[in-house]
Amino acid sequence: MKRFIPFVAKDPTVSVIRLSGVIAASARGGTLSDSALAPAIERAFAKGKPAAVALVLNSPGGSPAQSSLIAARIRRLAAEKKLPVHAFVEDVAASGGYWLACAADDIWVDDSSIVGSIGVISAGFGLHEAIARLGIERRVHTAGKDKSMLDPFRPERPEDVERLLGLQRQIHDSFIAHVRARRGARLSEAEDLFTGEFWVGARAVELGLADGIAHLVPKMKALYGDKVRFRDYGARRGLFQRFGAGLAAEMTAGIEDRALWSRFGLS
Repeated sequence: MKRFIPFVAKDPTVSVIRLSGVIAASARGGTLSDSALAPAIERAFAKGKPAAVALVLNSPGGSPAQSSLIAARIRRLAAEKKLPVHAFVEDVAASGGYWLACAADDIWVDDSSIVGSIGVISAGFGLHEAIARLGIERRVHTAGKDKSMLDPFRPERPEDVERLLGLQRQIHDSFIAHVRARRGARLSEAEDLFTGEFWVGARAVELGLADGIAHLVPKMKALYGDKVRFRDYGARRGLFQRFGAGLAAEMTAGIEDRALWSRFGLS
């Protein structure tokens, strides 16, 4: 009852934002995007005057742009509301998932959490020989010589690969700058952390990619008292998603998502 009585101190509340899934612009269920998460993130920082915000992370990564947009939203609101942000990694916060973790002021992991993979990847298939054996002729007409760059149905061109690598380097540089800006002097200088390699639990802490081994409830009680309360926030699924609309698209996307998780031994 005391929360409704004026001038009586209320128990502190921590807003918990659950960020679980592949990061992508797609609006399909189970993915993390800035547009889908925006209402939940905004409410988490504004509703009920929380003492802090906690991110519960479980993501193998995905879109660099969406990772950057979500992290930027979190940082903007943290600055506006003057609230500390804590990240708690469950199975994995890798690649774009680690980009999100770095939006927090501190990062806490489990002994078995996978952290890192600070890099950029692009993968595909070369199918030109397969369609040739089937007697299929590929016909492409473009205005602009690079419009069909990396077309999987034609032989790979060295200039296309170099162009792709240049784009990846720009994104990688942005990722590294974000990690350095957020982690600062906590990062180890003894090892190159930006090769795309990833680490587990205590080793990630040693390298400065995380601040310690801790779990959400006991850590928040240690920081904000035993009477701290938690209020959960997360992206809401639309009506059509809940009732299985677009099932074929969901199944196809699910295969791609499992490929991302499987890079870290999770599927």
